[in-house]
Amino acid sequence: MSPTSLEQVLKTAKSPVELLRNQQTGPNAYPGVPAEYTNWRDEQRAWQQTCVLFNQSYHMADLLVEGRDALKLLSYLGINSFQNFAIDKAKQFVPCSYHGHVIGDVILFYLGRDQFNLVGRAPVLNWIQYHAATGGFDVKVELDERTIKRADPTRRKSYRFQIQGPNAMKVVESATGRSAPDLKFFNMTTMTIAGKTLRALRHGMAGQPGFELFGPWDDGEAVRQALIKAGRDFGMRLVGGRAYSSNTIESGWIPSPLPAVYTGEKMKPYREWLPANGYEATASLGGSFYSDNIEDYYLTPWDLGYGGFVKFDHDFIGREALEKIAKQPHRRKVTLALDNEDVSRVLSSMFQKGDRAKYIDFPSAVYAMHPFDRVLVNGKSAGLSTWIGYSSNEGRMLSLAMLEEEHSIPGTRVSLIWGEEGGGSQKPTVEPHVQTEIKAIVGPVPYSEVARDSYADGWRTQRSI
Repeated sequence: MSPTSLEQVLKTAKSPVELLRNQQTGPNAYPGVPAEYTNWRDEQRAWQQTCVLFNQSYHMADLLVEGRDALKLLSYLGINSFQNFAIDKAKQFVPCSYHGHVIGDVILFYLGRDQFNLVGRAPVLNWIQYHAATGGFDVKVELDERTIKRADPTRRKSYRFQIQGPNAMKVVESATGRSAPDLKFFNMTTMTIAGKTLRALRHGMAGQPGFELFGPWDDGEAVRQALIKAGRDFGMRLVGGRAYSSNTIESGWIPSPLPAVYTGEKMKPYREWLPANGYEATASLGGSFYSDNIEDYYLTPWDLGYGGFVKFDHDFIGREALEKIAKQPHRRKVTLALDNEDVSRVLSSMFQKGDRAKYIDFPSAVYAMHPFDRVLVNGKSAGLSTWIGYSSNEGRMLSLAMLEEEHSIPGTRVSLIWGEEGGGSQKPTVEPHVQTEIKAIVGPVPYSEVARDSYADGWRTQRSI
């Protein structure tokens, strides 16, 4: 009999690590948009130099949570404080396991009285749905699945666009016929574009000014065309799937924490609830870091730069564990600027018949859903790299990493081990190769100076909010 739950899948596997390392799943796909509208280099440069339009309507799932206990449920699951949370505000919502390890993170929108929407990857939305179904909360949830998981991929409940860059406000003013609203970061308002009323979140993904716009699916194309028309005079570029995933390299968001659900007796009922063909059962691990213990891949909020989000002003799952972890040393999130000559050496190995290094794709070099590479100082472990790619704006191959505090000072010299041991795992994205060492310099996060100067404290930075 075929497994029907994640728990049953794990029982048939040698170990969670072996299951995920050899999973036949590549990196996350970005459906619904072309790989490139022009070319990914110009698309990258546009979010720093002029303006870009991201179409986010296809690759993220939305979860509507409403009812008398909606805020109570979210507060019970989130490490965040909800004391000053109000309608027309949003926040990065981070839940943890009972042992204080991150399940994932999504954006939480406060839409109206007892009505919330959460947007992002599946692990957090699954965790919320489970507790809504089993926790005795008076709530109703409705999942609007991403298009790749839908029987009818041409239709969803809502569209979602993001416009950002130095000229973003000018495009918004042209499209609305009004001055751009003066909003604080992660606050919302309403706009009218092409005769369609929509919600707008003050946001940005590489530190530049911008808005995330969303509304009923049937209004989406009219709004998109109006934005495209308004953007012609301001150098706006449409961004395809190749460039989109590399935006995080400059902005400093790690989009790939492995959900900490594969171990623990208290998590067993959840694993029995999760399906055998869901995200958690089909996710893939990749990279030079290897451990037999899946818990070595789990991350704390501090690893991801979310330590400032942890507020002990409410009871929530994982609070007791996080109170202990808070007092311990923490790894710090940094950006690694990889050595140009070493990267060139890796690329040039493609032009020989033997001893090739792992292929580096551009602009994103990520080849698994959850990448983990070893970072060394003088041959000893200093931390982990977990997202890697090329920035045309910086002219460098960059990596987001989590390093022990003594190695996290900008300017520190480290090495990243590129490629998987033993010639590579069985993932289809991994060809036979040899591991190699790439020198790197520790830099700040976000790496983009504009992003560091303009993000609100705590948003992808190390500063508390």
